[in-house]
Amino acid sequence: MNKDLLKRIIESAIFAAGEPINIERIQSMFDESEAVDATLIREALAELATDCDARCYELKQVASGYRFQIKSDVSQWLIKLWDEKPVKYSRAVLETLALIAYRQPVTRAEIEEIRGVTASSHIIKTLMDREWVRVVGHKDVPGKPSLYATTKNFLDYFNLKSLDELPTLAALLDLDAAANQLEQLQLEIAGAELESEPN
Repeated sequence: MNKDLLKRIIESAIFAAGEPINIERIQSMFDESEAVDATLIREALAELATDCDARCYELKQVASGYRFQIKSDVSQWLIKLWDEKPVKYSRAVLETLALIAYRQPVTRAEIEEIRGVTASSHIIKTLMDREWVRVVGHKDVPGKPSLYATTKNFLDYFNLKSLDELPTLAALLDLDAAANQLEQLQLEIAGAELESEPN
């Protein structure tokens, strides 16, 4: 297949998908007679990323795949286009999320022990409703408490390919710093996301 055509097809697919799209999904768009190797798709994606250097948006790889999004250096102005203000989460929610991200899998009792306060079921429900956290099993102790871990949606929302991209705990002074960093990321992402819905 012609390389320029392949790039145009992939670029169109990413814009039209409305969510991150991975290489396997891109490959599924082609029938057997025109099957495209994953290596060619990666090369086309790399060229698309380079093509975006002079644009106001970038091609970003997150846990679920690739998406286009507004570059962060212009996001502070664009956030004013939306009538709805980004949801601002409480410090308790962000601390709980940070604990789950760094200690996963973790039980609610372990979260409470580290935070020194009760983790309300509302906080866990908020994180599960956002699909940032899910139950991944149950601890083999009396009562079989749920074990919580982050999801691909968490990684996608915070622009991460994997948990390895989280700042190291050594780089964070304390849990407040982790919560502040997540809050800052949340504000940046809310302004930087480019909704790639077809017109």
